[in-house]
Amino acid sequence: MGRTLPSATQLMLQEEAALARFRRALRRRDQLAFDDLFTAAQKHISAAAYAAHALPFETFLMSMLLEEHKEVMRLRQIVARLEEMHA
Repeated sequence: MGRTLPSATQLMLQEEAALARFRRALRRRDQLAFDDLFTAAQKHISAAAYAAHALPFETFLMSMLLEEHKEVMRLRQIVARLEEMHA
């Protein structure tokens, strides 16, 4: 029988574990930001399962980037509304 491929969740946990020493070397506030990035990536774990052509960590980085960009877009909307109010 063939081997079972690890799930996207398992791959993410492996990547996070591989970066554990890096995380421990960070300042506490940077550790919190690091943890938030992995939390953001977990929001897209089901989509990551469909990105079989990419390296797992690339998919997780894209998920993190997506969440960060959504926050930038949200903040831009707030700034635009504030600018309209004061124009």
